[in-house]
Amino acid sequence: MMMRRALIGVVTMVALGLAVPRSARAEPCCGPITPAGERLARFLDGTGVDHLWLAGHHVDWLSGAATAGAHESATHCSAFVGAIAARLGVYVLRPPQHSQELLANAQLGWLRDADTGSGWRALATPMAAQAAANRGELVLEAFENPNPHRPGHIAIVRPSEQSRSALDLDGPRETQAGETNALDTSTAEGFRHHRGAWRGDGRGGIRYYAHAIDWTKLP
Repeated sequence: MMMRRALIGVVTMVALGLAVPRSARAEPCCGPITPAGERLARFLDGTGVDHLWLAGHHVDWLSGAATAGAHESATHCSAFVGAIAARLGVYVLRPPQHSQELLANAQLGWLRDADTGSGWRALATPMAAQAAANRGELVLEAFENPNPHRPGHIAIVRPSEQSRSALDLDGPRETQAGETNALDTSTAEGFRHHRGAWRGDGRGGIRYYAHAIDWTKLP
């Protein structure tokens, strides 16, 4: 009876637009962040992507530092992903095997065709992607532009204990270079320049891939 009364009270507070106590808020959608997930979050926070791999500059793909050359309109999401994967001891298509031009489209094609020996596996849902990141796996979310002459977009899913409602609305949390670089943003925000990429009903064009990280081999 007491539990029923408490539930009625929460429902009433929501209906009246009042603040719901912390204990009554939605639980995290995708499992706890493990120690490996915490290490991944710290690693991503230390990438410097908020001031490296900046749009409009020529950059060294591995370091993200601006290099000599005229300003350009290009963004560097795929170079960032390639560089971070390399630092984590994971291969994904990157320079010099492919130029930085239209690399995100090519990376998704490569991931789609990668065999099981590559260590990559496809994930079916945003929830599975967020859960894998929480376990400390390298998780990529990528969108291939329907126009092969236009860039797609790719980002790294970061650990998060967001609620299921937040996940359904805005997708996994992610770290990215792009039109706007961000250490921690939502998929909806990060992919907003790519029509059809993120849709809350799960029918968007983003695809998810995960690869285990051997943290014992990293400093």
